[in-house]
Amino acid sequence: MEKQRIVVKVGTSTLTGENGALNFRTIDKLAQVLSTLHNDGNQVVLVSSGAIAVGINKMRLPMKPQNVCMKQAAAAVGQCELMHIYDKCFGEYGNIVGQILLTAEDIAVKGKRRNLKNTFEALLENGMIPVVNENDSVSHAEIESDKKIFGDNDMLSAIVANLCEADRLIILSDIEGLYDGNPKEDENVRLIHKVEVINDEIKALGAGSGSNRGTGGMVTKLEAAEYATVHGMDMHIAHGSDPENIYRIIEGKAVGTHFIKRY
Repeated sequence: MEKQRIVVKVGTSTLTGENGALNFRTIDKLAQVLSTLHNDGNQVVLVSSGAIAVGINKMRLPMKPQNVCMKQAAAAVGQCELMHIYDKCFGEYGNIVGQILLTAEDIAVKGKRRNLKNTFEALLENGMIPVVNENDSVSHAEIESDKKIFGDNDMLSAIVANLCEADRLIILSDIEGLYDGNPKEDENVRLIHKVEVINDEIKALGAGSGSNRGTGGMVTKLEAAEYATVHGMDMHIAHGSDPENIYRIIEGKAVGTHFIKRY
């Protein structure tokens, strides 16, 4: 099978339990799967959410703070914990991770974007696995705004995938994929396995909200899918509780929802 450059995004609700504590079993399995892909000759980038939720749990805060400064403090604490776990888990499988924290400005400003692209290339070409997150401890735009730029890193992952000229973007979520109705209200809805065009009808199916711990819903995933497919990448949504879904996607099996690139 042809070697690929793959970006995998994992959301807060996949990385943590209901109480905000890290789900070590899922994280270890994710590290194992991505390490296997990497060891097989593929290049892998991980876009990871979860810093604020993990920080809240580690700081033993009774609830998610409303104060922006406290959210940023939680992000600073949580990001340290996340990277410690990733470094340990990936290291167990013989791989080295490198942290990249981004703000919207890093993407928008031409010079910063070029430097960022060069950093990704240097890491990937030297056999490292970049771990990317929004820099919540510095940028307040994401955690203050109702209309988030990155949407729990869904759009960020698409932008990173384009920046890295990836072949494929895989978003692991707490839902199987895109359904032809609302699975919370109708048990007879069907999973849509392939989407060739993201039109108004498809966008209407994405209405809804994310989990209590994450900030992204299906709407942000469809926005990411539209961006990715227009820029020549296949995008997939699959359930993150079983990271081996990544293998099944690479093997061409009908897992989750596959948004087909536009050319």
